This record gives sequence, C-alpha cells and structure tokens, in this order.
Amino acid sequence: MEQSHKAEPIADRLARLAAEAEGDTARIDWILTHLNERAFGLFLLVLALPCCIPFLYGVPQVVALPLMFVSVQIALGRSAPWLPERLGARTVTAAALTDLARRAGPWLARIEMVSRPRLVALTRPPLDRVVGLALVVFSASILVPLPGTNTVPGIAVVIVAMGLLQRDGILVGLGGVLGTAWIGTLVIAGASLVSVLRGWIGI
Repeated sequence: MEQSHKAEPIADRLARLAAEAEGDTARIDWILTHLNERAFGLFLLVLALPCCIPFLYGVPQVVALPLMFVSVQIALGRSAPWLPERLGARTVTAAALTDLARRAGPWLARIEMVSRPRLVALTRPPLDRVVGLALVVFSASILVPLPGTNTVPGIAVVIVAMGLLQRDGILVGLGGVLGTAWIGTLVIAGASLVSVLRGWIGI
C-alpha cells in the first residue's frame, strides 16, 4: 500500500512541513495537501506523533478524530486519505509542528535506519484492512479522558505508520502488539474499576 521514501528521509519531510507552515496555525487538511501523499503512512505518522508526548493536552485531542477517520478509510480499502471539512478545518499551531519535528526527528531517523521491506503482506491488501481496524481501536483509545492515555496508543500508531511507509511488516506487527496490549490493559483496568464501584455501592 505504501511506498518507501528513500529520496528524502521521513524526518526531513516532517521538518520541511513545519518550515512551510504559513501564519501561526496550520489546518489539518493543509497538512494533508502539503504532504503530497496519496497513501496513508505519512499522514498517519504526522497525526499520531503529537499523541506520543506524555501529558500533552490539546493537540492529541485535535488530531485523534482525524486519525480515527483516516484509520477507518484504511479498513475500508480506500487508496488515498480524505477528510471532511469539519475535521480538516481543525488547526494546530506552527510552533507545535516545529517542536514536533525537532523532538521526533532523531527517533524517526533511527527507526528508518533499521527498517526495510519485510513481511510486506502486512502492508498490502487485504491484510492492511485488518491493520486499519486495529488503528481505529488504537485511535479511539487516545480519546479516553485520563492523564497519559494518549501516549502508548500514539506510539503504537507511529510504529505501524513507519511500517506502512517502509513496507516493514515487522514494524507493523510490533506496533499492533503494543497497541493491543494497551487496549487489553484498559479493558482490565476498566473491569477492575467497575468491580470496585459495585462493591462500594453494594450492587
């Protein structure tokens, strides 16, 4: 589904995107247009990266719904990402993009150095639709209104996105395992909380 971008490192593309932002804010649909990206990997990456920063509020909530919407499109087999006006009109600050490029760049470069085409079936139809379904769930968990809940699923989506970009099924699998473990943790924690509350109120 994705093509590897060896001509320009992914970290450099992110830095260039931040440099090209005009004014104090950038719309999500502007980001999509300026990525010149027909496939999903890089757009997923840009949306998910802010979610990886612990205890960062505001930006993850802005990008979580577009991230979920794009993930649904992967699950449905679309060939290129699209956003409705309401989601595309959401904005992030140019300063946040610049800071994101600075902080994430070295990590993305390291991942890119060790990734290569492997188990490519996980990055292509029909298995990429299963990956899309997993991304929908991971993206939804970012919206859980608890401190720090955006970080682990955000990292999982970033790893999967890098795997799609590099056609590296091992990265896709690692991201899937991390995200699934996180969802399992949320489910167990939620069940435990319900049990405690039921005990308190005597149900």
